[in-house]
Amino acid sequence: MSSISNIGHFIGGKAVAGQSGQSKDVFNPATGEVTGKLALATTAEVDAAVASAHAAFPAWSALAPLKRARVLFKFKALLDQHHDELARMITVEHGKVFSDAQGEVARGIEVVEFACGIPQLLKGQFTEQIGGGIDNWSMRQPLGVVAGITPFNFPVMVPMWMFPVAIACGNTFVLKPSERDPSAAIRIAELLKEAGLPDGVFNVVQGDKVAVDALIAHPDVQALSFVGSTPIAEYIYAEGTKRGKRVQALGGAKNHLVVMPDANLDQAVDALIGAAYGSAGERCMAISVAVAVGDIADELVERLVPRVKALQIGNGLEGHIEMGPLVTGEHRAKVVGYIDQGVKEGATLVVDGRGHVVDGHEKGFYVGGTLFDNVTADMKIYKEEIFGPVLAVVRAPDFATALDLINKHEFGNGVSLFTSDGGVARAFTHGVQVGMVGVNVPIPVPMAWHSFGGWKRSLFGDHHAYGEEGVRFYTRFKSVMQRWPDSIAKGAEFTMPVQK
Repeated sequence: MSSISNIGHFIGGKAVAGQSGQSKDVFNPATGEVTGKLALATTAEVDAAVASAHAAFPAWSALAPLKRARVLFKFKALLDQHHDELARMITVEHGKVFSDAQGEVARGIEVVEFACGIPQLLKGQFTEQIGGGIDNWSMRQPLGVVAGITPFNFPVMVPMWMFPVAIACGNTFVLKPSERDPSAAIRIAELLKEAGLPDGVFNVVQGDKVAVDALIAHPDVQALSFVGSTPIAEYIYAEGTKRGKRVQALGGAKNHLVVMPDANLDQAVDALIGAAYGSAGERCMAISVAVAVGDIADELVERLVPRVKALQIGNGLEGHIEMGPLVTGEHRAKVVGYIDQGVKEGATLVVDGRGHVVDGHEKGFYVGGTLFDNVTADMKIYKEEIFGPVLAVVRAPDFATALDLINKHEFGNGVSLFTSDGGVARAFTHGVQVGMVGVNVPIPVPMAWHSFGGWKRSLFGDHHAYGEEGVRFYTRFKSVMQRWPDSIAKGAEFTMPVQK
């Protein structure tokens, strides 16, 4: 039995034990053991974190962007040094395999590298002599205290979609990580302090809905970033915007991968196995629907079956493992419930992952790889996000039907097309109503200098995450017009100003 740690908050540059007396168990999902007791914040503790950030804002925002970037450069160097330490923390509390966790940390570091370019990113535009001795220029200025509410499936990467850009722009930050895998957030806070970040610029409050609602309601929180399920994204967006806050809320997904008859089937099957079952399907960009076009469906399913059955499932810290457990016992029960529902609705259960047990880890939260065939658009397992290792095969007679199927879905997060036909690919990328599109790329997550976000009910708000969209989200645009007394004509002017 492993020792149980107490996990608290990080406020004003130091670790703070919880004061509420309320806690939540943190598990190692591979073994089912309780590894930590997480303190759940009260409204007063959230207020303390926001107050710390509010007090730190004037000095931090007044610092030259280059000096803020230098702190981030040091932070990036520390992340490189502690890369595997953070990855292990992810695996122990989330369950994804260690190599996948290493990749998560690497993708987070890329956003830090992007944010290090903030002196260039914050440059405005200048026009001399727009008329009458007047010059006009623009600038971007920080908002103040901003908050991030992040999900369990990427406890390092998703926070790094937010806070590096936010603090580089001159804001101060309060992070509310998932209560399911909270330890990495505290370690990140420690590394930021070691990098020289002033106390109060970055704070962590652990908690549940009480903490979330306190952040939404706090008058000093100017903006909220959220990644998670669509119902919660809708709630945060509605509650935040009605209080006048800027909100970026990324919700759920149901990502399709279309396999055309001319696709390289070996590549398509490899892509589906990795994208559907990697991280046990607990990715907002996971492929959960394979759309087989034309007469390729039978062969596609035949090739998928042995690969799904052969998945190496177990503790993600073991080197040969390809898929780990689900994050909690409750989530495992939810995924099993969806598989039950698919059978009830008449889909063909080709590979059944229910009841999967890993020797030596019988109490772990495992579901085996699951494959459905003959899934239709009216089934619950097609319409709703399962967030587990369940792949549904939908058969479409032609390209137009496949495209229409995708465009009618309420989610529009990510989508992929496997084909050898450039014309089909062009028609697909132009016509599909989805925010992130891959052509022969199964998980089209944009790089740090681009931006991440879906369409339809996968995103609430006007800005995508990180990249230049992130800079725009975390700043206000200001335009300045200036002239000096010797160029000002005498007398009042009562007409609309125009260029002269």
